[in-house]
Amino acid sequence: MTQTAIRILVVDDEPAIRRALRPPLAELGFHLAEASRGEEALQVLRSAQYDAVLLDINMPGIGGIETLRRIRSFAPRLPVLMLTVRDDEEDKVEALDLGADDYVTKPFSMRELVARIRSAVRRVRAPLRNEDAPIEIGEIYMDPLKRHLSKRGQNIRLTRKEFDILYCLMSRAGRVVTYAKLLTAVWGIESREEVEYLRTFVRQLRKKIEDDPSNPRYLLTDVYVGYRFADTQMMQEEPRGDEGRQNASEDATP
Repeated sequence: MTQTAIRILVVDDEPAIRRALRPPLAELGFHLAEASRGEEALQVLRSAQYDAVLLDINMPGIGGIETLRRIRSFAPRLPVLMLTVRDDEEDKVEALDLGADDYVTKPFSMRELVARIRSAVRRVRAPLRNEDAPIEIGEIYMDPLKRHLSKRGQNIRLTRKEFDILYCLMSRAGRVVTYAKLLTAVWGIESREEVEYLRTFVRQLRKKIEDDPSNPRYLLTDVYVGYRFADTQMMQEEPRGDEGRQNASEDATP
């Protein structure tokens, strides 16, 4: 990450949320602007440049989902992170399918929020990756062209579908991939509802790539939403806390 200050537009109708974000983010060197409605945010984004948007999913007026849809019509690569509440799984999935880069669930820790913002901005600022280029994250090395996977230099044998799942996740490291997107990418659109089938493959993958499959470090679950492969920075910055228990519980063998 360069030392250039990150300019963030915070869009939330709750003044308390906006006030709470100002001091810690400013102290970390972020430059903040604010909007209380989606309509206002769209006007601001058309008149000035920002590096990321924190967008509340539940707002009066046009709302977070429609605001995201309109942002994507004129700013397809601008990182947008949705601020959600814990039980908004359907809205989270819809936002991700519309092109949201990530989401943060209220109440959130400042450390988690900063890690997600920096990760999203870093992905946009990075050069476009050659789809056939090797991927190395932590101790995991993948060569997509040779369909080879290793950990600490030791070859890991994967089935074709296991490799396809892992490539879909590793090539988008740090980003959550919804169940439907992952199933469609690997099996086709007719299989986009077969979530339990996907979970079986993920359990097998964790047995092959994780030191402790019940407490995964790489292949993480976003409960009721999808999976993400942690990027290097996420593993260093983001707290595990309840996430590890959620990873273990949702995908545990019945």
